[in-house]
Formats: sequence, structure tokens, C-alpha cells
Amino acid sequence: MIDPLETLRDAPDDQVCGVCWAPLPATRYMHVDAWSTAVLCSLGCYRGVVRERRRERWAARRRSVGRLAALVIVTGVFLTPHQGPAARRRVARAAPAPQAPGGRAPALPPGWFGPEWPPTDESFLAALGQDAWIHPLSGPVRRMPRVDSRVFGAERPGQRPAECRNGHCGVDLGGEIWGEHVHAVHDGVVDFVQRNANPDRGGEFVRLAHRDGTVFTQYFHLAAIPPGLERGVHVKSGDVIGLLGDTGVKESTPHLHFAISIRPFKDSGPERYIDPEPLIALWPLRVPVDGGAEGLVTTLGRPGLPLGSATLSAAHRRKLASLAKAKGGPRHGAGDDVAGDGEASEGGGDTTPAPETDSDTNAAPAGDE
Repeated sequence: MIDPLETLRDAPDDQVCGVCWAPLPATRYMHVDAWSTAVLCSLGCYRGVVRERRRERWAARRRSVGRLAALVIVTGVFLTPHQGPAARRRVARAAPAPQAPGGRAPALPPGWFGPEWPPTDESFLAALGQDAWIHPLSGPVRRMPRVDSRVFGAERPGQRPAECRNGHCGVDLGGEIWGEHVHAVHDGVVDFVQRNANPDRGGEFVRLAHRDGTVFTQYFHLAAIPPGLERGVHVKSGDVIGLLGDTGVKESTPHLHFAISIRPFKDSGPERYIDPEPLIALWPLRVPVDGGAEGLVTTLGRPGLPLGSATLSAAHRRKLASLAKAKGGPRHGAGDDVAGDGEASEGGGDTTPAPETDSDTNAAPAGDE
């Protein structure tokens, strides 16, 4: 191909095409770049010049890239530190997981996820199912303490554990249906049963032990207790353990007195009552089917609105201070001596103090008066 620059230098007065040397017509084409200017006779000659300039530019770029790559290689060879031949790579292998006899995975302690890790949805739901708690009274309406005299720590007569504030060691629930089913709130073992109605000790009641004897639930004022429900019998969450009634109630309407106490270790350590109201406000509800003992448990029930535990009155504060001063230290609550929670009527009640008894000697905790 003819160089357009040479053509332009040899042609007189720019009368010939810079590519094909043909005479220039009246209509001319001009190609201008940073290195040259060419006058052309046709569009085809113009495109030829454009292609030639493009090839020259790409050739120049390839030469520049080649020089840069060579420079990088040389620099890397001279500047990279050399420490002799590379050491032989060793692949670390994890120790095999211990296998139980028979090739099965080792069993995990109760309450732990497994054996797969991370836990699958099935193992997670199974662990939750083993720790399911429900409201002690049937739904679909969630029963909560209605007035301040039914909350934890309300005024009650007699000597009570210090953590019960003004005397009430539990909450009073229900009473709308006399004789309705009272359910075990969790899997457990019957710790004590009192069938003979005692008007000064909470009437008929049941005490259940949960979580290997570290959590206890108590159900007072029962109208009846199922036959066969004796100390040491295992119960499941939702089992009927009695009927709501008014045994042991002085003046108030029928209701269930429900209490929870805990201690850190089985058969040792102080036992303390806690306020169950925040728990029953969220626990699932058991809805009976056809009015029978069978029912379906639902988590769709609306949460309850707790009234909150009662504040310690000035009179009880002075009483606790005097007791602590007389004993030379702080007064212990329901622990080694499990004191029960008395039940007065919602406007007052019996003033008979509830004696303390030892729960480890098969004696019943003091009832709800």
C-alpha cells in the first residue's frame, strides 16, 4: 500500500489522491490526525487511511505492553528474596471423631443439642419440645391476676419468706369456672399431695418437682385430685393434676393459687419463691377439645398484661428489719425450711401464721391460706 505521506510530498499542488494517485475530483475527502494530513479522492480511500492508522496505533500499543511486561519480570527476578528451595508441604489431618461402641455417635447429655452440629431444625425443635411450659389453666382465654390483691407479694398475714414481700408467695388465677381442669405446667414428678382439705393450709394441693428437683410448682385450693396421683409419680406437661376449687379459701371466691420456687442444686441450697406472673403471661395455652381432658397447645394466644408484683410495705420492711436484727443476720426465705404462701380473702383473711416445714422430710410446704 502506498504511504499517503510520501504521495503528498511528491504530488504537485495536491492535485492527486494520497492513496491511489488518481486526480482529485471536485468533491474531496480529507483525513487529519496528529501526525499527517491527507487529501483523498473517494470514501474508499478515506477508509483505507483510517484502517492503516488504526493498525499502526495497535502495533505501537503492543510494543509498549511487551516492554512493560519485560520490565516487570526483570524487576521481580532481582527484587524477590530467595531463601532456598521451598519446604515440602505437609497436610494436617483432623483426628477422627470418637465413636461409641457399635459405631454409633456418642450420646449427648440431656438438654444438649445433637448429635449433629450445627443443630438442625429437627434437633432444635426436639430440644424445645422437651422444655415446653404451658399455662396451668385452659384457654383460649389467658387468665391473669385481675386485682392487686392477687399478685405476687400482696398483703397476707403470718410469717412468710422474705422474698414474698408482704406475704403472698404466688398469684391467684381463674375462678370463673368451678371445677375446671388444672394442668401441670411442665414435665415433672409429684413431690407432695394433700387430699384432706385443710382450711388453714391451703386446702387440697399438689406440689410438682421439675428439672431434677431444682424447680417446683404448687397448685392450691383444688376441689379434687385425680386418684393415683401420689408422690413419685411422673407427670407430663398438660396432664390434669386437679380441679379448680375453693378448699382452704376463707372468704374469697374459688381460684387457683399458683406458685413457683427454685433452688440451684438438687436437695441442697436455699429454695426461693419467684413471681410467676411474667411467665404465665407468655406461656402457651392448652385449649380443650370437646370439653374433655384432651387438648391442643397453641402459641398464638395473646400475651397477658402483668399487673406487677406488690411493693414492700413500710410495716413489713420494719418487721423484716427487726427479724434480721434479732437473728443477727438477714432472714432466709423458703429454702431449707420451705414456707408456704397463705391466702387471705381479697379483702382480708385468716391471721393464722403458716408454720414452716422441711420439704425433704416428706412434709408438705405450708399451704395458701
